[in-house]
Amino acid sequence: MTSSPTSLRIALVGLGKIARDQHLPAIAATPGLDLAATAGPGAGLENLPHAPTLAALLESGPPFDAVALCTPPRGRGALAAAALAAGKHVLLEKPPAATLGEILPLAAQARAAGLSLFCAWHSRFAPAVEPARAALRDRPIRAVRVDWREDIRVWHPGQDWILEPGGLGVFDPGINALSLVTHLLPRPVQVTGADLSFPADRQAPIAASLDLADAAGLPIRAEFDFLQAGPQTWDIRFATERGLLLVSGGGARLSLDGVPIPTAPEAEYRGLYRRFRDLVSRRESEADLAPLGLVADAFMIGRRRTVAAFGGW
Repeated sequence: MTSSPTSLRIALVGLGKIARDQHLPAIAATPGLDLAATAGPGAGLENLPHAPTLAALLESGPPFDAVALCTPPRGRGALAAAALAAGKHVLLEKPPAATLGEILPLAAQARAAGLSLFCAWHSRFAPAVEPARAALRDRPIRAVRVDWREDIRVWHPGQDWILEPGGLGVFDPGINALSLVTHLLPRPVQVTGADLSFPADRQAPIAASLDLADAAGLPIRAEFDFLQAGPQTWDIRFATERGLLLVSGGGARLSLDGVPIPTAPEAEYRGLYRRFRDLVSRRESEADLAPLGLVADAFMIGRRRTVAAFGGW
């Protein structure tokens, strides 16, 4: 691919479902970005340099400026550190890492090197999110309800790592809801109670129920299910003193008391990459850890129960 002199040249590491479905089209559609190379096991893309690992790409690949890491969360911290050490800006697909502790030294490393580190909470760029945030500014909130239910067999085919340590289980998609809650509410949020359901043959939860509250005691209830058959649900309901505001479809749609509010067309990952491009142009980082911190706290204080084994899919 031919780059313009001012393009940000990106190497995409990890060519799984999310990279192919979202990252590749978004990079192609975003002005000022060029896909320079890919890395990961298996075949790459036609007519584009490819290496089996990031290390091999850094050693003998073509020139590039930034890395988008779309690998499983476990081990991503080491990849990000290697990229930063090589002078590359880094975008981390959500969840940004398997642990909170991995991100803090990465942020310090990026700052010391004058590079950009971006924890990419992509759902915050969905079209209903900023209109919802504006609507909530003058609507006192009484309660919040999150329902995040999807079918692991549809959205994560063959990705056994997601139910292993570091894979986060149902919180891999559920962290998107937490990224929206922490973005839309004006005060910090904490976990006050959690029930986690672990399959007998796995080490990460397949379902979870969380009770949360903000600093003023606002009650927040969140339900996550990784075995939802039929219609999929990605909804957040804000019961306010001036009606029920519903953010649905993972941030794609917005309504007030059942009446739809017009929003822009979906361009979530394009917005994400525009943000990354702009951060890099200013040599700034954006590494919000609040969503990952809520997941860590749920694991810390949650009551665990064992449910039926979940085989391969």
